[in-house]
Parts: sequence; structure tokens; C-alpha cells
Amino acid sequence: MMHSYDVLRRPVITEKNTLLVGLNKYTFEVAREANKAQIKEAVEMAFKVRVTKVNVIHVPGKMRRAGRMRGMTAPWKKAVVTLSPGEKIELFEGV
Repeated sequence: MMHSYDVLRRPVITEKNTLLVGLNKYTFEVAREANKAQIKEAVEMAFKVRVTKVNVIHVPGKMRRAGRMRGMTAPWKKAVVTLSPGEKIELFEGV
């Protein structure tokens, strides 16, 4: 069983995700072992908001090169969290 503080890793701030903020959707990198219920509980506890929906995406690692050396970036998991109308997370404001 994961603790709620171990579920959320960092917010994912990209151009696409800042457009989703207008639709009341926020994106986070989450622990690979976390499920939707744990993600919902962690966001509600950390930001004091009500979550209506959680979508989870597994992001595969990519091949990267540095000269002749090749390697893979680590795979990770992200969650798009939809908040109930009227709620917002201040962390994403002004980005």
C-alpha cells in the first residue's frame, strides 16, 4: 500500500497541458504502481479539491543518443485529473 505523498511526483507543465487547465484538467507525473483511486485520493488530500475523473497514461521510454552511446529514457506514468466545476489548483496559475 502506497502512502498518498508517494503517489504524486511532479506536475507536468507543457503547452498542451496548460490548455487543458482551461477545461479544469490538470496533469501530474505519478508513481508507476499507483492506481486511479490512489491518484484521486492523493490529489484531493494535497490540494483540498474534489476530483471527478482520473485518466492514466503509460508513457514509454524513448531511445536517446549521445555520440555513439545509445540508451533509453525511463518509462513513466502520467495522470490527467479532472476537477469538479468551480475547483482549481493554484499551483498551475500564471504558468
